[in-house]
Amino acid sequence: MSSESKIYWGVGIASLLIIAGSMLIPGEPKRSDDLPWHIEHPTPDSVRVFGLTLGESATNEAELRFKEEAVPSLFKSPEGKLIAEVFFEQVNLAGLPSKIVLTIDVPEKELQDMYERGLRMATTGSGKKVTMTPEDVAHLRTWPISSLTYLPSLRVDEAVFLKRFGQPAQRIQESKSGLIHWLYPQNGLDITLGNSEKPLLQYVPPRNFDLLVRPLLANGVVLK
Repeated sequence: MSSESKIYWGVGIASLLIIAGSMLIPGEPKRSDDLPWHIEHPTPDSVRVFGLTLGESATNEAELRFKEEAVPSLFKSPEGKLIAEVFFEQVNLAGLPSKIVLTIDVPEKELQDMYERGLRMATTGSGKKVTMTPEDVAHLRTWPISSLTYLPSLRVDEAVFLKRFGQPAQRIQESKSGLIHWLYPQNGLDITLGNSEKPLLQYVPPRNFDLLVRPLLANGVVLK
């Protein structure tokens, strides 16, 4: 994913310590589903996180949940793959400013039609970005969310993830970047760590977890 976490200069050192402590010490936030480790399974093969059921909830539901209007984007990769996403610049969950990116499950034919109707196109480091028509943006908000990526605004020690999620079923290191993916297939969760970067947590329905793991195996090594 091309989006990088923004540094929130307005957050003081004391506030950061309080937030980090809240991730380690059990507490009672206003909403328990504000926490990234609060994962529910409405069915054995589905995931509900941050109050959204992947594969069912739509962007307009996410906007109500996060109290922010999403920024939609349509990307075309160098390989020609079309991906529809929506981006939340600053979501406050359990007192921690974060960014959230949702990938939207749009049928391939619909994506191609949106691409051809695009108003403008810009070249990015990861392909092409298309500005969609207002009608297509409105339609995009009704399709279900296929994956959710959560980017907290501070670095988190590995011990926090071990405490909250337990040992991963598998760890894969990317050959090119050196980033390490902690994989929890039962929760459809991939935690990306390394290189002193802030963590990135990606959630998908467990039934789609293989689609997430295959490119990692093809471009990385399994760690013991």
